[in-house]
Amino acid sequence: MTTEQINRLISSGEFPEPSEKRELIETHISWVILCDRFVYKIKKPVHYSFLDFSSADLRNFYCHRELELNRRLTPNVYLEVLPVRENNEKILIGGEKGEIIDYALKMNKLDPEKRMDKLLMQGKVKPSDIKNLAEIIAAFHKNTAIIYQKEWHEIREKFNDLLFEKDYLGEQLSHSSGQVIQDAIDFSNSFLDENRDLIAARLKSGMYRDGHGDLHSRNIFLIPQPVPFDCIEFNDDFRQTDVLNEIAFMCMDLDAFGFPDLSEQFMRDYNSHFPAIKTTKDKRLFIYYKIYRANVRAKVNSLRARSAATESEKIKALSDAKKYLDLMKDYLKILS
Repeated sequence: MTTEQINRLISSGEFPEPSEKRELIETHISWVILCDRFVYKIKKPVHYSFLDFSSADLRNFYCHRELELNRRLTPNVYLEVLPVRENNEKILIGGEKGEIIDYALKMNKLDPEKRMDKLLMQGKVKPSDIKNLAEIIAAFHKNTAIIYQKEWHEIREKFNDLLFEKDYLGEQLSHSSGQVIQDAIDFSNSFLDENRDLIAARLKSGMYRDGHGDLHSRNIFLIPQPVPFDCIEFNDDFRQTDVLNEIAFMCMDLDAFGFPDLSEQFMRDYNSHFPAIKTTKDKRLFIYYKIYRANVRAKVNSLRARSAATESEKIKALSDAKKYLDLMKDYLKILS
């Protein structure tokens, strides 16, 4: 679909049920339309190094893949894949009349005010919420597919990608920010060399699982039971990782919001249900993965700052990048 067709769908198109509200949320890979009771997600016709939505057939495939994968954790949210049709210049979701031009994933609409990141900002996330979330994720990891074949050493290249943002962030923030990046990369290279056998052993022992891939508070609702959603469907490599890497993202996110106590609790409660940290070396590896996750968020926000449409967007992105660089620095101190 095109932006023009999306606009026609929202303004005058037909949905499977009446809806007074039709609000568009746009990401770099999707159009998400919020209606009264349901949400419709349509993938953009884009092709990047890490995903390919360039044809309608591929978008159909990944809509079904997203439905299948997310139902592992949220069976009552992801409902069905529907064709998007064009009939006499009118855009319709579902039905049988008209030419199929694309596909939409239909989901139940959840209360946006119950999204976990918003609740964290309001100080409304309780230890009991963290306990319940840890139990859900641990049970999920126990039962999802075990991955025994993985080029785990590619994390070195992914970590070192931040080097491309060193000069920019050093100029925009401070020289010390560039130094944090260099220190982190030097540490990562040494750490991976020193822990090669540990990481390989974890892969062999079944600690790599086909997980969520993007586990952080923006992708969780508390209604009141935790509902993780929006698992990554477009790239298996992003999901198939050491469970420590996955929960490190969640814990790093809690740290970034200023709740280290909840971060520690999540790790502790998760580990009590699925012992992924058994030794001091495992604990150090977990902290390394927190550094890696902060690294990725710093890079993402640096790229957002570069492409920001307004000065206020740029300032916000740079502020977030600095927040994650500061977290990296704190984690490095722990492992030094």
